[in-house]
Amino acid sequence: MRLRRLGKIIKVVGKYRLDQLLDKQQLPLGARLLLSPAVLFGNAKGTRGERLRQALEELGPIFVKFGQLLSTRPDLVPEDISEELSILQDNVPPFSSTLFKKNIEIALGGQVEDLFDSFEKDPLASASVAQVHGAVLKDGQRVVIKAVRPGIEKTIRKDLALLYTLARLVLKYSVDGPRLHPLEVVKDYESVIIGELNLQSEGANASLLRHNFTNSPLLHVPEIHWPYSNKDVLVMERIQGIPVTDIAQLQASGVDFKLLAERGVEIFFTQVFEHNFFHADMHPGNIFVDVADPTSPSYIAVDCAIMGSLSSEDQFYMARNLLAMFQRDYRLVAELHIRSGWVPKNTPINEFTGAIRSVCEPIFQRPLSEISLGHMLIDLFATARRFDMEVQPSLVLLQKTLLNIEGLGRQLYPELDLWQTAQPYLEKWLKDRYSPKSIFKQLQRYVPDWLEHLPEIPPMIFQALKAAQTNNAQPAHDSPDLVKTSSGRTRYLTIIGIAAIAAAAGLALPLWAGSLTHLSTVSGILAGVGLVILALR
Repeated sequence: MRLRRLGKIIKVVGKYRLDQLLDKQQLPLGARLLLSPAVLFGNAKGTRGERLRQALEELGPIFVKFGQLLSTRPDLVPEDISEELSILQDNVPPFSSTLFKKNIEIALGGQVEDLFDSFEKDPLASASVAQVHGAVLKDGQRVVIKAVRPGIEKTIRKDLALLYTLARLVLKYSVDGPRLHPLEVVKDYESVIIGELNLQSEGANASLLRHNFTNSPLLHVPEIHWPYSNKDVLVMERIQGIPVTDIAQLQASGVDFKLLAERGVEIFFTQVFEHNFFHADMHPGNIFVDVADPTSPSYIAVDCAIMGSLSSEDQFYMARNLLAMFQRDYRLVAELHIRSGWVPKNTPINEFTGAIRSVCEPIFQRPLSEISLGHMLIDLFATARRFDMEVQPSLVLLQKTLLNIEGLGRQLYPELDLWQTAQPYLEKWLKDRYSPKSIFKQLQRYVPDWLEHLPEIPPMIFQALKAAQTNNAQPAHDSPDLVKTSSGRTRYLTIIGIAAIAAAAGLALPLWAGSLTHLSTVSGILAGVGLVILALR
Protein backbone atom coordinates (compact mmCIF):
# COMPACT_ATOMS: atom_id res chain seq x y z
CA MET A 1 0.00 0.00 0.00
CA ARG A 2 2.82 2.40 0.89
CA LEU A 3 4.58 1.65 -2.42
CA ARG A 4 1.36 2.41 -4.30
CA ARG A 5 1.01 5.71 -2.43
CA LEU A 6 4.67 6.55 -3.10
CA GLY A 7 4.09 5.78 -6.77
CA LYS A 8 1.21 8.26 -6.88
CA ILE A 9 3.32 10.93 -5.20
CA ILE A 10 6.12 10.44 -7.74
CA LYS A 11 3.57 10.70 -10.55
CA VAL A 12 2.14 13.95 -9.14
CA VAL A 13 5.65 15.38 -8.56
CA GLY A 14 6.44 14.73 -12.20
CA LYS A 15 3.06 15.96 -13.46
CA TYR A 16 3.53 19.38 -11.87
CA ARG A 17 7.30 19.43 -12.42
CA LEU A 18 8.07 19.82 -8.72
CA ASP A 19 11.42 18.25 -9.56
CA GLN A 20 12.40 21.76 -10.66
CA LEU A 21 12.43 22.74 -6.98
CA LEU A 22 15.32 20.29 -6.48
CA ASP A 23 18.85 20.22 -7.76
CA LYS A 24 18.46 17.26 -10.12
CA GLN A 25 22.21 16.90 -10.57
CA GLN A 26 22.44 16.15 -6.86
CA LEU A 27 19.70 13.52 -6.96
CA PRO A 28 20.76 9.87 -6.84
CA LEU A 29 20.42 7.93 -10.08
CA GLY A 30 17.53 5.86 -8.72
CA ALA A 31 15.47 8.97 -7.91
CA ARG A 32 16.13 10.45 -11.36
CA LEU A 33 15.05 7.23 -13.05
CA LEU A 34 11.84 7.12 -10.98
CA LEU A 35 10.99 10.72 -11.92
CA SER A 36 11.89 10.49 -15.58
CA PRO A 37 8.69 8.82 -16.90
CA ALA A 38 6.43 11.19 -14.93
CA VAL A 39 8.43 14.26 -15.97
CA LEU A 40 7.97 13.44 -19.65
CA PHE A 41 4.23 14.08 -19.31
CA GLY A 42 4.56 16.91 -16.79
CA ASN A 43 3.14 20.40 -17.07
CA ALA A 44 5.50 23.22 -16.13
CA LYS A 45 2.89 25.94 -16.61
CA GLY A 46 2.31 28.35 -13.75
CA THR A 47 4.57 29.56 -10.96
CA ARG A 48 6.28 27.15 -8.58
CA GLY A 49 3.77 28.12 -5.87
CA GLU A 50 0.79 27.38 -8.13
CA ARG A 51 2.20 24.01 -9.18
CA LEU A 52 2.93 23.03 -5.57
CA ARG A 53 -0.61 24.01 -4.51
CA GLN A 54 -2.19 22.01 -7.35
CA ALA A 55 -0.06 18.99 -6.49
CA LEU A 56 -1.08 19.06 -2.83
CA GLU A 57 -4.75 19.36 -3.79
CA GLU A 58 -4.43 16.28 -6.02
CA LEU A 59 -2.68 14.27 -3.28
CA GLY A 60 -5.61 14.69 -0.91
CA PRO A 61 -6.75 16.25 2.37
CA ILE A 62 -3.74 15.28 4.52
CA PHE A 63 -1.38 16.97 2.06
CA VAL A 64 -3.75 19.94 1.77
CA LYS A 65 -3.55 20.41 5.52
CA PHE A 66 0.24 20.15 5.32
CA GLY A 67 0.18 22.88 2.68
CA GLN A 68 -1.94 25.05 4.98
CA LEU A 69 0.67 24.67 7.69
CA LEU A 70 3.44 25.61 5.25
CA SER A 71 1.51 28.77 4.40
CA THR A 72 1.74 29.81 8.06
CA ARG A 73 5.56 29.49 8.12
CA PRO A 74 6.77 32.62 6.25
CA ASP A 75 9.93 32.39 8.34
CA LEU A 76 10.81 29.16 6.49
CA VAL A 77 8.87 29.15 3.21
CA PRO A 78 9.54 31.67 0.41
CA GLU A 79 6.89 34.40 0.25
CA ASP A 80 5.61 33.49 -3.25
CA ILE A 81 4.97 29.89 -2.17
CA SER A 82 3.50 30.91 1.20
CA GLU A 83 0.97 33.24 -0.44
CA GLU A 84 -0.13 30.63 -2.98
CA LEU A 85 -0.55 27.91 -0.34
CA SER A 86 -2.75 30.20 1.75
CA ILE A 87 -5.41 29.69 -0.95
CA LEU A 88 -5.78 26.01 -0.01
CA GLN A 89 -9.19 25.17 1.43
CA ASP A 90 -9.68 22.23 3.80
CA ASN A 91 -13.06 21.18 2.36
CA VAL A 92 -13.45 17.47 1.69
CA PRO A 93 -16.50 15.31 0.90
CA PRO A 94 -18.37 14.25 4.06
CA PHE A 95 -18.58 10.66 5.19
CA SER A 96 -22.00 9.08 5.79
CA SER A 97 -24.17 10.26 8.67
CA THR A 98 -24.85 6.59 9.53
CA LEU A 99 -21.14 6.05 10.19
CA PHE A 100 -20.99 9.36 12.07
CA LYS A 101 -23.84 8.22 14.36
CA LYS A 102 -22.16 4.87 14.92
CA ASN A 103 -18.93 6.59 15.99
CA ILE A 104 -20.87 8.83 18.40
CA GLU A 105 -22.65 5.89 19.95
CA ILE A 106 -19.39 3.95 20.45
CA ALA A 107 -17.64 6.98 21.95
CA LEU A 108 -20.51 7.93 24.30
CA GLY A 109 -21.82 4.45 25.05
CA GLY A 110 -25.44 5.02 24.11
CA GLN A 111 -27.93 5.49 21.29
CA VAL A 112 -28.02 8.91 19.60
CA GLU A 113 -31.80 8.98 20.07
CA ASP A 114 -31.36 8.49 23.84
CA LEU A 115 -28.55 11.04 24.15
CA PHE A 116 -30.03 13.85 22.03
CA ASP A 117 -33.51 15.20 21.46
CA SER A 118 -32.77 15.52 17.73
CA PHE A 119 -29.88 14.98 15.34
CA GLU A 120 -29.24 16.56 11.92
CA LYS A 121 -28.21 14.01 9.30
CA ASP A 122 -26.65 16.56 6.94
CA PRO A 123 -23.24 17.81 8.18
CA LEU A 124 -22.66 21.49 8.91
CA ALA A 125 -18.99 21.19 7.94
CA SER A 126 -16.58 18.51 6.77
CA ALA A 127 -12.79 18.75 6.95
CA SER A 128 -9.82 16.41 6.60
CA VAL A 129 -9.70 15.35 10.25
CA ALA A 130 -13.24 15.80 11.59
CA GLN A 131 -16.88 16.36 10.67
CA VAL A 132 -19.58 18.46 12.41
CA HIS A 133 -23.35 17.87 12.72
CA GLY A 134 -26.05 19.85 14.47
CA ALA A 135 -28.14 18.45 17.34
CA VAL A 136 -30.39 19.41 20.26
CA LEU A 137 -29.86 18.20 23.84
CA LYS A 138 -32.69 16.74 25.91
CA ASP A 139 -32.95 20.05 27.81
CA GLY A 140 -33.52 21.95 24.54
CA GLN A 141 -30.02 23.44 24.10
CA ARG A 142 -28.84 23.63 20.49
CA VAL A 143 -25.38 22.12 20.05
CA VAL A 144 -22.93 20.90 17.43
CA ILE A 145 -21.26 17.49 17.53
CA LYS A 146 -17.70 17.14 16.25
CA ALA A 147 -16.23 13.69 15.59
CA VAL A 148 -12.97 12.45 14.10
CA ARG A 149 -13.14 10.76 10.69
CA PRO A 150 -13.06 6.95 10.93
CA GLY A 151 -9.68 5.45 10.07
CA ILE A 152 -8.08 8.87 9.64
CA GLU A 153 -5.22 8.21 12.09
CA LYS A 154 -3.98 5.24 10.04
CA THR A 155 -4.03 7.37 6.88
CA ILE A 156 -2.23 10.21 8.66
CA ARG A 157 0.52 7.91 9.96
CA LYS A 158 1.18 6.53 6.47
CA ASP A 159 1.31 9.97 4.86
CA LEU A 160 3.54 11.28 7.65
CA ALA A 161 6.08 8.53 6.94
CA LEU A 162 6.13 9.58 3.28
CA LEU A 163 6.38 13.27 4.19
CA TYR A 164 9.44 12.54 6.31
CA THR A 165 11.00 10.72 3.34
CA LEU A 166 10.30 13.68 1.05
CA ALA A 167 11.66 16.10 3.68
CA ARG A 168 14.93 14.19 3.87
CA LEU A 169 15.24 14.34 0.07
CA VAL A 170 14.63 18.11 0.09
CA LEU A 171 17.16 18.57 2.90
CA LYS A 172 19.80 16.56 1.08
CA TYR A 173 19.27 17.54 -2.54
CA SER A 174 17.70 21.02 -2.57
CA VAL A 175 19.90 24.11 -2.57
CA ASP A 176 17.44 25.73 -0.13
CA GLY A 177 17.09 22.56 1.95
CA PRO A 178 19.09 23.62 5.04
CA ARG A 179 17.39 27.04 5.10
CA LEU A 180 13.88 25.58 4.78
CA HIS A 181 14.28 23.14 7.72
CA PRO A 182 11.99 20.53 6.05
CA LEU A 183 12.29 17.95 8.85
CA GLU A 184 11.39 20.61 11.41
CA VAL A 185 8.34 21.60 9.34
CA VAL A 186 7.12 18.00 9.05
CA LYS A 187 7.67 17.43 12.77
CA ASP A 188 5.66 20.58 13.52
CA TYR A 189 2.90 19.32 11.22
CA GLU A 190 2.93 15.92 12.92
CA SER A 191 2.47 17.58 16.32
CA VAL A 192 -0.41 19.71 15.04
CA ILE A 193 -2.36 17.05 13.16
CA ILE A 194 -1.92 14.30 15.77
CA GLY A 195 -3.03 16.82 18.39
CA GLU A 196 -6.19 17.49 16.37
CA LEU A 197 -7.15 13.82 16.71
CA ASN A 198 -7.64 14.34 20.47
CA LEU A 199 -10.85 16.36 20.70
CA GLN A 200 -10.65 16.42 24.50
CA SER A 201 -7.53 18.57 24.20
CA GLU A 202 -9.35 20.96 21.88
CA GLY A 203 -12.25 21.13 24.34
CA ALA A 204 -9.89 21.93 27.22
CA ASN A 205 -8.34 24.75 25.18
CA ALA A 206 -11.77 26.15 24.37
CA SER A 207 -12.86 26.01 28.02
CA LEU A 208 -9.80 27.95 29.20
CA LEU A 209 -10.14 30.55 26.44
CA ARG A 210 -13.82 30.96 27.31
CA HIS A 211 -12.91 31.38 30.99
CA ASN A 212 -10.33 34.05 30.13
CA PHE A 213 -12.97 36.13 28.32
CA THR A 214 -15.85 35.62 30.77
CA ASN A 215 -18.18 38.66 30.64
CA SER A 216 -15.95 40.28 28.01
CA PRO A 217 -17.52 42.38 25.24
CA LEU A 218 -14.67 41.36 22.92
CA LEU A 219 -14.83 37.61 22.40
CA HIS A 220 -17.23 34.70 22.91
CA VAL A 221 -16.10 31.05 22.87
CA PRO A 222 -18.73 28.27 22.65
CA GLU A 223 -19.39 26.36 25.87
CA ILE A 224 -18.20 22.73 25.93
CA HIS A 225 -20.72 20.16 27.19
CA TRP A 226 -18.32 17.82 28.98
CA PRO A 227 -20.81 15.02 29.86
CA TYR A 228 -21.06 14.38 26.10
CA SER A 229 -17.39 14.94 25.22
CA ASN A 230 -14.19 12.91 25.23
CA LYS A 231 -11.13 12.39 23.01
CA ASP A 232 -13.27 11.12 20.09
CA VAL A 233 -16.34 13.39 20.36
CA LEU A 234 -16.79 17.06 21.21
CA VAL A 235 -20.22 18.56 21.89
CA MET A 236 -20.38 22.33 22.18
CA GLU A 237 -22.78 25.25 22.11
CA ARG A 238 -24.11 26.12 18.66
CA ILE A 239 -23.21 29.71 17.89
CA GLN A 240 -25.20 32.31 15.97
CA GLY A 241 -23.01 34.69 14.03
CA ILE A 242 -22.02 36.01 10.63
CA PRO A 243 -18.80 34.71 9.05
CA VAL A 244 -16.21 37.47 9.34
CA THR A 245 -15.55 37.16 5.59
CA ASP A 246 -19.17 37.98 4.71
CA ILE A 247 -18.60 41.72 4.40
CA ALA A 248 -21.90 42.30 2.58
CA GLN A 249 -23.98 40.77 5.38
CA LEU A 250 -21.99 42.66 8.01
CA GLN A 251 -22.62 45.91 6.14
CA ALA A 252 -26.32 45.10 5.88
CA SER A 253 -26.37 44.60 9.66
CA GLY A 254 -24.94 48.09 10.22
CA VAL A 255 -21.74 46.91 11.95
CA ASP A 256 -19.19 49.49 13.16
CA PHE A 257 -16.24 48.19 11.10
CA LYS A 258 -13.66 50.49 12.71
CA LEU A 259 -14.56 49.26 16.20
CA LEU A 260 -14.71 45.64 15.01
CA ALA A 261 -11.21 45.85 13.50
CA GLU A 262 -9.75 47.54 16.60
CA ARG A 263 -11.35 44.94 18.87
CA GLY A 264 -9.66 42.20 16.87
CA VAL A 265 -6.28 43.79 17.61
CA GLU A 266 -7.20 44.24 21.27
CA ILE A 267 -8.19 40.56 21.52
CA PHE A 268 -4.80 39.55 20.13
CA PHE A 269 -2.77 41.63 22.59
CA THR A 270 -5.01 40.65 25.51
CA GLN A 271 -4.51 36.95 24.75
CA VAL A 272 -0.75 37.24 24.24
CA PHE A 273 0.25 39.60 27.04
CA GLU A 274 -2.48 39.46 29.67
CA HIS A 275 -3.60 35.81 29.49
CA ASN A 276 -0.49 34.33 27.80
CA PHE A 277 -2.77 31.86 26.00
CA PHE A 278 -3.70 32.73 22.45
CA HIS A 279 -5.75 31.15 19.67
CA ALA A 280 -3.07 30.35 17.09
CA ASP A 281 -5.38 29.33 14.23
CA MET A 282 -7.48 32.46 13.81
CA HIS A 283 -7.93 32.27 10.06
CA PRO A 284 -11.25 33.71 8.75
CA GLY A 285 -12.95 30.30 8.66
CA ASN A 286 -12.71 30.07 12.45
CA ILE A 287 -14.08 33.54 13.22
CA PHE A 288 -17.67 34.81 13.32
CA VAL A 289 -19.23 38.11 14.38
CA ASP A 290 -22.08 38.59 16.83
CA VAL A 291 -24.16 41.49 15.48
CA ALA A 292 -26.88 41.50 18.16
CA ASP A 293 -25.68 45.05 18.89
CA PRO A 294 -24.14 46.37 15.62
CA THR A 295 -22.69 49.41 17.42
CA SER A 296 -20.77 47.08 19.75
CA PRO A 297 -19.99 43.97 17.70
CA SER A 298 -18.04 41.09 19.25
CA TYR A 299 -16.16 38.12 17.87
CA ILE A 300 -16.94 34.41 18.19
CA ALA A 301 -13.99 31.99 17.91
CA VAL A 302 -14.25 28.27 17.15
CA ASP A 303 -11.74 25.44 16.59
CA CYS A 304 -9.27 25.80 19.45
CA ALA A 305 -7.07 22.85 18.46
CA ILE A 306 -3.95 25.02 18.05
CA MET A 307 -3.09 27.38 20.91
CA GLY A 308 0.10 29.24 21.78
CA SER A 309 1.82 30.75 24.79
CA LEU A 310 5.12 32.51 25.51
CA SER A 311 7.55 32.25 28.38
CA SER A 312 7.50 35.18 30.79
CA GLU A 313 10.85 36.31 29.40
CA ASP A 314 9.67 36.14 25.77
CA GLN A 315 6.54 38.11 26.69
CA PHE A 316 8.67 40.88 28.21
CA TYR A 317 11.23 41.01 25.41
CA MET A 318 8.59 40.88 22.69
CA ALA A 319 6.67 43.81 24.23
CA ARG A 320 9.85 45.87 24.60
CA ASN A 321 10.96 44.96 21.07
CA LEU A 322 7.69 46.14 19.56
CA LEU A 323 7.84 49.44 21.45
CA ALA A 324 11.51 49.96 20.58
CA MET A 325 10.72 49.32 16.90
CA PHE A 326 7.89 51.85 17.05
CA GLN A 327 10.27 54.39 18.64
CA ARG A 328 12.90 53.48 15.99
CA ASP A 329 15.41 52.67 18.69
CA TYR A 330 17.22 49.99 16.68
CA ARG A 331 20.13 49.77 19.10
CA LEU A 332 17.70 48.74 21.84
CA VAL A 333 16.08 46.16 19.53
CA ALA A 334 19.51 44.62 18.94
CA GLU A 335 20.36 44.69 22.66
CA LEU A 336 17.04 43.04 23.54
CA HIS A 337 17.67 40.22 21.06
CA ILE A 338 21.03 39.56 22.71
CA ARG A 339 19.75 39.84 26.29
CA SER A 340 16.87 37.47 25.56
CA GLY A 341 19.21 34.86 24.15
CA TRP A 342 17.48 34.95 20.76
CA VAL A 343 20.89 35.60 19.17
CA PRO A 344 24.31 34.58 20.56
CA LYS A 345 25.90 36.74 23.26
CA ASN A 346 28.94 37.39 21.07
CA THR A 347 26.87 38.98 18.28
CA PRO A 348 28.55 42.25 17.14
CA ILE A 349 26.08 44.84 18.42
CA ASN A 350 26.93 47.59 15.91
CA GLU A 351 26.69 45.29 12.91
CA PHE A 352 23.43 43.81 14.17
CA THR A 353 21.99 47.29 14.83
CA GLY A 354 22.85 48.36 11.29
CA ALA A 355 21.16 45.28 9.82
CA ILE A 356 17.97 45.96 11.81
CA ARG A 357 18.00 49.61 10.77
CA SER A 358 18.32 48.67 7.10
CA VAL A 359 15.18 46.49 7.40
CA CYS A 360 12.96 48.74 9.53
CA GLU A 361 13.82 52.27 8.46
CA PRO A 362 12.48 52.02 4.87
CA ILE A 363 9.23 50.60 6.27
CA PHE A 364 8.73 53.60 8.58
CA GLN A 365 8.84 55.98 5.63
CA ARG A 366 5.27 54.92 4.87
CA PRO A 367 2.16 56.06 6.80
CA LEU A 368 1.62 54.04 9.99
CA SER A 369 -1.73 52.77 8.73
CA GLU A 370 0.09 51.07 5.84
CA ILE A 371 2.78 49.39 7.94
CA SER A 372 2.35 45.67 8.54
CA LEU A 373 3.63 44.78 11.98
CA GLY A 374 3.46 41.08 11.14
CA HIS A 375 5.59 41.41 8.00
CA MET A 376 8.00 43.64 9.90
CA LEU A 377 8.49 40.84 12.43
CA ILE A 378 9.09 38.38 9.55
CA ASP A 379 11.77 40.68 8.11
CA LEU A 380 13.27 41.21 11.57
CA PHE A 381 13.47 37.47 12.29
CA ALA A 382 14.89 36.83 8.80
CA THR A 383 17.60 39.43 9.48
CA ALA A 384 18.31 37.90 12.90
CA ARG A 385 18.73 34.48 11.26
CA ARG A 386 21.86 35.86 9.58
CA PHE A 387 23.20 36.27 13.10
CA ASP A 388 22.37 32.66 14.06
CA MET A 389 18.95 33.33 15.59
CA GLU A 390 16.91 30.17 16.10
CA VAL A 391 13.25 31.22 16.03
CA GLN A 392 11.27 29.42 18.74
CA PRO A 393 8.01 27.67 17.68
CA SER A 394 6.06 29.87 20.11
CA LEU A 395 7.34 33.03 18.38
CA VAL A 396 6.42 31.58 14.98
CA LEU A 397 2.87 30.92 16.20
CA LEU A 398 2.73 34.47 17.53
CA GLN A 399 3.93 35.87 14.22
CA LYS A 400 1.41 33.77 12.26
CA THR A 401 -1.47 34.85 14.52
CA LEU A 402 -0.47 38.51 14.24
CA LEU A 403 -0.46 38.23 10.45
CA ASN A 404 -3.95 36.70 10.52
CA ILE A 405 -5.35 39.35 12.86
CA GLU A 406 -3.69 42.21 11.01
CA GLY A 407 -4.89 40.97 7.61
CA LEU A 408 -8.40 40.44 8.93
CA GLY A 409 -8.49 43.87 10.57
CA ARG A 410 -7.48 45.67 7.39
CA GLN A 411 -9.95 43.63 5.36
CA LEU A 412 -12.69 44.93 7.65
CA TYR A 413 -11.29 48.47 7.95
CA PRO A 414 -8.49 49.33 5.47
CA GLU A 415 -7.46 52.46 7.42
CA LEU A 416 -6.75 50.41 10.56
CA ASP A 417 -3.71 51.82 12.40
CA LEU A 418 -2.40 48.86 14.34
CA TRP A 419 0.07 51.01 16.26
CA GLN A 420 -2.65 53.27 17.63
CA THR A 421 -4.12 50.28 19.46
CA ALA A 422 -0.89 48.42 20.17
CA GLN A 423 1.35 51.15 21.58
CA PRO A 424 -0.79 52.30 24.52
CA TYR A 425 -1.66 48.69 25.34
CA LEU A 426 1.99 47.60 25.46
CA GLU A 427 3.04 50.67 27.47
CA LYS A 428 0.30 50.00 30.01
CA TRP A 429 1.21 46.29 30.17
CA LEU A 430 4.88 47.02 30.89
CA LYS A 431 3.92 49.60 33.53
CA ASP A 432 1.49 47.19 35.24
CA ARG A 433 4.02 44.33 35.12
CA TYR A 434 6.20 46.08 37.70
CA SER A 435 3.52 47.80 39.74
CA PRO A 436 3.36 47.06 43.51
CA LYS A 437 0.15 45.11 42.93
CA SER A 438 1.80 42.87 40.32
CA ILE A 439 4.89 42.30 42.48
CA PHE A 440 2.65 41.41 45.42
CA LYS A 441 0.81 38.84 43.25
CA GLN A 442 4.16 37.28 42.33
CA LEU A 443 5.06 37.06 46.01
CA GLN A 444 1.75 35.40 46.80
CA ARG A 445 2.46 32.86 44.06
CA TYR A 446 6.03 31.94 45.00
CA VAL A 447 6.29 32.45 48.78
CA PRO A 448 4.67 29.05 49.55
CA ASP A 449 7.38 27.36 47.46
CA TRP A 450 10.09 29.32 49.25
CA LEU A 451 8.66 28.37 52.65
CA GLU A 452 8.53 24.73 51.60
CA HIS A 453 12.33 24.81 51.22
CA LEU A 454 12.93 26.99 54.28
CA PRO A 455 13.84 24.04 56.58
CA GLU A 456 16.59 23.05 54.15
CA ILE A 457 18.36 26.42 54.38
CA PRO A 458 19.99 26.20 57.89
CA PRO A 459 21.70 22.81 57.22
CA MET A 460 22.94 24.08 53.84
CA ILE A 461 24.35 27.23 55.44
CA PHE A 462 25.95 25.20 58.25
CA GLN A 463 27.63 22.88 55.74
CA ALA A 464 28.88 25.82 53.68
CA LEU A 465 30.33 27.54 56.77
CA LYS A 466 31.93 24.29 57.94
CA ALA A 467 33.52 23.77 54.51
CA ALA A 468 34.77 27.36 54.51
CA GLN A 469 36.31 26.94 57.99
CA THR A 470 38.03 23.73 56.89
CA ASN A 471 39.50 25.51 53.88
CA ASN A 472 40.55 28.36 56.15
CA ALA A 473 42.76 26.06 58.21
CA GLN A 474 45.73 26.49 55.86
CA PRO A 475 49.33 25.14 56.35
CA ALA A 476 51.90 27.60 57.71
CA HIS A 477 53.56 28.01 54.30
CA ASP A 478 50.34 29.41 52.74
CA SER A 479 50.61 33.01 51.69
CA PRO A 480 48.96 35.76 53.80
CA ASP A 481 46.88 36.78 50.79
CA LEU A 482 45.38 33.29 50.54
CA VAL A 483 44.56 33.23 54.28
CA LYS A 484 43.00 36.69 53.97
CA THR A 485 40.90 35.53 50.99
CA SER A 486 39.67 32.45 52.85
CA SER A 487 38.78 34.55 55.88
CA GLY A 488 36.89 36.96 53.68
CA ARG A 489 35.01 34.08 52.06
CA THR A 490 33.98 32.77 55.49
CA ARG A 491 32.72 36.20 56.54
CA TYR A 492 30.90 36.53 53.20
CA LEU A 493 29.18 33.15 53.61
CA THR A 494 28.23 34.07 57.17
CA ILE A 495 26.61 37.28 55.93
CA ILE A 496 24.78 35.42 53.16
CA GLY A 497 23.55 32.84 55.66
CA ILE A 498 22.22 35.45 58.06
CA ALA A 499 20.67 37.36 55.16
CA ALA A 500 18.91 34.26 53.79
CA ILE A 501 17.50 33.32 57.21
CA ALA A 502 16.50 36.91 57.88
CA ALA A 503 14.72 37.32 54.56
CA ALA A 504 12.95 33.97 54.95
CA ALA A 505 11.91 34.88 58.48
CA GLY A 506 10.71 38.26 57.28
CA LEU A 507 8.44 36.57 54.77
CA ALA A 508 7.41 33.73 57.06
CA LEU A 509 6.33 35.85 60.05
CA PRO A 510 3.32 37.49 58.37
CA LEU A 511 2.21 34.14 56.96
CA TRP A 512 2.59 32.47 60.38
CA ALA A 513 0.55 35.32 61.84
CA GLY A 514 -2.35 34.19 59.67
CA SER A 515 -2.64 36.59 56.74
CA LEU A 516 -0.51 37.73 53.84
CA THR A 517 -1.62 41.33 53.53
CA HIS A 518 0.19 44.13 51.73
CA LEU A 519 1.28 45.70 55.03
CA SER A 520 2.40 42.49 56.72
CA THR A 521 4.37 41.36 53.68
CA VAL A 522 6.15 44.68 53.31
CA SER A 523 6.87 44.72 57.06
CA GLY A 524 8.29 41.19 56.86
CA ILE A 525 10.54 42.07 53.94
CA LEU A 526 11.75 45.24 55.69
CA ALA A 527 12.57 43.19 58.78
CA GLY A 528 14.62 40.82 56.65
CA VAL A 529 16.45 43.70 54.96
CA GLY A 530 17.14 45.24 58.38
CA LEU A 531 18.78 42.06 59.63
CA VAL A 532 20.87 41.87 56.45
CA ILE A 533 22.13 45.41 57.07
CA LEU A 534 23.05 44.50 60.66
CA ALA A 535 24.97 41.50 59.38
CA LEU A 536 26.96 43.64 56.99
CA ARG A 537 28.05 46.12 59.66
